[in-house]
Amino acid sequence: MPQRTRSLFHRIENALETIAVGSTPLDIIQNTAEFLTANFADDLGIRGGRVYVHTDGSYELVKGFGEATDAPIGLRVWRTYPPFEQMLETGIVVMNRDDDRLDQHLEKELGTREWFAAITVSNGEYVLSFDVDCRSADDEELHSTLNIIRLAVNQKLREERMVAIMEEARQIQDSILPRHLPKPGDFEIAARSVPAEIVGGDFYDVIVLDEEVFDVVIADATGHGLPAALQVRDVFTGLRMALSREFKLTRTLERLNNIIYRSRLATKFVSLVLVELDLVGTVIYCNAGHPRPILMRGDGSVARLDMGGPILGPIPNATYSIGIQCMAPGDTLVLFTDGVTEANDHNEEEYGVDRLIHTVRTNRHHDPAAIVDRIFTDVVEFSRGAPSADDQTVVVLKRQLPELEGEPA
Repeated sequence: MPQRTRSLFHRIENALETIAVGSTPLDIIQNTAEFLTANFADDLGIRGGRVYVHTDGSYELVKGFGEATDAPIGLRVWRTYPPFEQMLETGIVVMNRDDDRLDQHLEKELGTREWFAAITVSNGEYVLSFDVDCRSADDEELHSTLNIIRLAVNQKLREERMVAIMEEARQIQDSILPRHLPKPGDFEIAARSVPAEIVGGDFYDVIVLDEEVFDVVIADATGHGLPAALQVRDVFTGLRMALSREFKLTRTLERLNNIIYRSRLATKFVSLVLVELDLVGTVIYCNAGHPRPILMRGDGSVARLDMGGPILGPIPNATYSIGIQCMAPGDTLVLFTDGVTEANDHNEEEYGVDRLIHTVRTNRHHDPAAIVDRIFTDVVEFSRGAPSADDQTVVVLKRQLPELEGEPA
């Protein structure tokens, strides 16, 4: 490769980094155009140009750059215009100003110079045209350079769209996770959810039904990102609607199962535990294919909440059964997702349920927030700080021991 060409392509690489600047697709395209005009004028003869946006079968001129800042904003060019038709087919077009496929009156009004060059980006949504003249570079070099820029802009626009999608999913997740947890009767509740990526598929909620009864739920939708966030949102909405109508736990999960089964989302499997408690300690629960919660007694013995039915989604008309337990003062209930127990160390060994039970047993005399902290700290120490491959969520409920007579309140 000749030294001049090598230098040109190094500068193009620098241009690709500049493309990252911009908050909207139009900003990204405008920034790219300004950079090319400022830095490639001598090499490619680019003096300015225009940015068009597709609307109603035509392309509207919305921006001018470089020496074309006085471009007639608002002018429309039909997509059937021969240079645009060629560009939309191949992604790029380079024509001499005298080419008979150009409308000379239109190009004069636009201010096109000796050469007309244009690229289309974002699946034809935008057109970036350049005024080119007195070039020392040949047509092939101009064509290759603009094609590299076209591919780079498309890649950057895809990245920006993904960021926007992930931000939308994050906002959905933030809107449904409870900001403050209630303290019903002598129960204390603490929870934490840590997504493996920007957005995860885990979910928890505490729903106060009346002065005597409240529900706690934890769920894990397969996958990550927007599909998982949308599925979790549907679970959240469905649960709150069903419980507000005083449906039984089994009926609630059967309805949710059918909703998820009929869903068109890619994420169609949700494991879930729904627990209903009253202030005297009665625990009625239903486990839909979720890791079995740990009920740690005050004396360190353990019960597991395993009654229920299959995971939500894959089986239409699945049926569910309930289990019943009792929480005495001093007992602790721990709900968790499999991202906790399946966390790996450097030898690919899993953290496991036994370690989790040991951690809960060791810390059962602490308050729920301290137990949650200890669980996450222990998992991080076990995995030696390696990033988790799955979302991790823990909900801890503890029924407080009554204060002894004479103790300060």
